Amino acid sequence: MSFMSKLRQRRARGDDAIVQVSEENGIRSLYLGTDTVQSSMRIADPFALVLSYTRAMMGFLLFHPSPRRFLMIGLGGGSLAKFAYHRFPSALVTVIETNPKVVAAARSFFFVPENDERFTVLVDDGAEHVRIARASCDVLVVDGFDANSQVESLASEDFYSHCRQALDADGVLVVNLWSTDPRFDTFLQRIERVFDSQVLCLPAERKGNVAVFAFQRRPTPTRWEQLRARARTLEERYGLEFVQFVGRLEELNAHSEHRLLV
Repeated sequence: MSFMSKLRQRRARGDDAIVQVSEENGIRSLYLGTDTVQSSMRIADPFALVLSYTRAMMGFLLFHPSPRRFLMIGLGGGSLAKFAYHRFPSALVTVIETNPKVVAAARSFFFVPENDERFTVLVDDGAEHVRIARASCDVLVVDGFDANSQVESLASEDFYSHCRQALDADGVLVVNLWSTDPRFDTFLQRIERVFDSQVLCLPAERKGNVAVFAFQRRPTPTRWEQLRARARTLEERYGLEFVQFVGRLEELNAHSEHRLLV
């Protein structure tokens, strides 16, 4: 079935992009002017992470299992923001989104909550917000795409340097990259330089997206048996495929028989 013939479609045209929402087989999806899915939600379970890349981005919990303050750059349909708000009731969640039409669609069609004492969505420039932030979060999530590609201002070496400054002493940066982007290696090398090579890559189940984790401190645990034990605990708690995440960490990262080498 073609994109234009999907069951339902709503459009909101703004200065930045055409925001489109479609629904099919109980899944509601957000698009930004192309047929590339930006976000999806299962209507019967709006807090679940439908897309495999969003689940992979939560793989940071293997190394940082008790997040306290999330800063997220890019809202989309709000999948990660809702998951953090719902599953970490003691954490503060701040989301920066540049397009007010995206915020309106996320709240109208994807059950993104209104702002309250621990959840805030701000319409602002993500790169500028991070530039002036200092030690303001322990998890910084960057999912910065426009209709066609990675947003360059959210992938420069200066931006990643500001991300490191925005993290507290034990923080982790989580970045969604496309492995098929010809600039993938360039972006990854920038992150590695800024974070002193304390970086791990987790490919999503659906090929293409890669979750990149960059750490203020060398991550632990790194031994396979320790990671698998933590993965089983996290999988039982959150219902995500953490045991598979451990297996996929071998694909793109230096490792020995006994441990990740990072």
